Amino acid sequence: MKQLITRIDDELHARLKALAEAQGRSMNDLVTEALRGIVATTETALERRNRLVAEGKLITFEPEGEAPGHDELEERSRGWGTAVSEALDWTRGEW
Repeated sequence: MKQLITRIDDELHARLKALAEAQGRSMNDLVTEALRGIVATTETALERRNRLVAEGKLITFEPEGEAPGHDELEERSRGWGTAVSEALDWTRGEW
């Protein structure tokens, strides 16, 4: 049998400990079961995406056309002013 050592934040540790206690289990048993579930998953990324879409947990959309290029975006945004740049500067403390 091997031992696995990992670092987790204090909040996650406390939540795992509380869950294990509530279920009358050891943390080792709880974590081992969770890890077994992860490695038992044989679902590909595409299968997971399709399942989440089918379950209504993931929303997808098809773009109406090609995304505009840099030059077109620059043309479209001409005259919009500097509000966005100023807001970003403000959030960065550059006022």
